[in-house]
Amino acid sequence: MKGKFITIEGCEGAGKSAQLRLLTEYLTEHGVEFVSTREPGGTPVAEKIRAVILDADNKGMADECEALLYAAARAEHLKNKVIPALNEGKLVICDRFIDSSFAYQVYARGLEFSIVERANFFAIENCMPDATLFLNISPKDAFKRKGGADKKDRIELEGLEFHERVYGGYLKLCERYPERIIKIDCSGEKAQTHANIIAALRERGIIK
Repeated sequence: MKGKFITIEGCEGAGKSAQLRLLTEYLTEHGVEFVSTREPGGTPVAEKIRAVILDADNKGMADECEALLYAAARAEHLKNKVIPALNEGKLVICDRFIDSSFAYQVYARGLEFSIVERANFFAIENCMPDATLFLNISPKDAFKRKGGADKKDRIELEGLEFHERVYGGYLKLCERYPERIIKIDCSGEKAQTHANIIAALRERGIIK
């Protein structure tokens, strides 16, 4: 694959969408050919799976079902959007990827790491990110900043204790994969967080 694959991770309300928008604006201004996408979702089929996962009416969904739905959406997304774009030499920027499965399904839900890992490694076909940007802010501060949980989002409604486990999981992933995951301080203004992201990507040689 000739392109570069960048993922953005963080707790609910960390500001991923805003930073993705600022990053894509920067890339457009600098003439970089890129694809911006998200998980779960990114393709028509994967978006339908996303709707099932996040639907607040599906509160009783089994943890194992949730994990496999994420992996299924990921397989569809990679095969039909991410990998073709990378093969064309494009930079792919994705809002969430495999680390979300580890943080949410392993560290927060309590599923075995090896099981979630096997399901996702089958789904991604060895297509791991060149760099992962972790927007480092606690769930308490993130939810305060976004004005509370989305009442229609099943995951956001899980409660603060659940999201604290998610955050703790991300911190463990930063320790586990230091060569790939970059902690980004996002406690300040959006512009400063954006500057931190650009600096990190330049340091890795992903953008100029």
